[in-house]
Amino acid sequence: MHAGKRQSGTSDPGTERSATERAMQVLAVLLCLSLPPSAAFYLHAGEREQKCLIEDVPGDTWVSGKLDFREPGPGLGMFVTVTTYNDEVLLSKLFGPEGTFYFTSYSPGEHIICLESNSTRFVSVGERRLRIHLDIRVGEHDLDAAIAQAKDKVNEVTFKLEHLMEQIEQILKEQNYQRDREEIFRMTSEDTNSNVLWWAFAQTLIFISVGVFQMKYLKDFFIAKKPRWRTLVATPGGRRAAGGTLHRRGSF
Repeated sequence: MHAGKRQSGTSDPGTERSATERAMQVLAVLLCLSLPPSAAFYLHAGEREQKCLIEDVPGDTWVSGKLDFREPGPGLGMFVTVTTYNDEVLLSKLFGPEGTFYFTSYSPGEHIICLESNSTRFVSVGERRLRIHLDIRVGEHDLDAAIAQAKDKVNEVTFKLEHLMEQIEQILKEQNYQRDREEIFRMTSEDTNSNVLWWAFAQTLIFISVGVFQMKYLKDFFIAKKPRWRTLVATPGGRRAAGGTLHRRGSF
């Protein structure tokens, strides 16, 4: 009986490994349903032309970019400059025909990525067009090659799980950032609607005030003119005097 209890309490390593692999597959499916944002761009630029892209990045986020441009020519490279919305320089470096750059966003918001070749030509006539391929990944870390080639399957699964957990954390950070942006947009919309409502109310008051003023002005005007017309109509002598004046003017 003791042997039976001991056997029932013993776990199978293969079962634990399969359960771990299933858990990793479930996390991989969840990760595929909500991958971190990445974008690939194909640009055409002259040797003396600067191209800039605006990337909206959450705070405290790792951003990587892979650069590759065709027909570089001898000694031709590419300057990569990354600045924030308040002109803070995060990266400024010269790369060759191929290169990978990294930077961390310390504050959320728009980040400007500018590309410009190091060509020394002063005349733009006959310059060559560069075909630039830029792949930007936000919040995505690559697995180390040593980890990918690990012989120990348990450690490999553990590293992959940690990588997936980092990706999920980045996705949650991105969702919180989008939620904050939605809150700011909602507050801005409410303020705009409130201002429009108060402006419409002020316009209505102005129109009513102008209408009341015009009515009062016209009323006072007609009241001031009314006694004079009554005097002219009610006095017969005034009529004869007016008629005699017309007759005398006509006799001449």
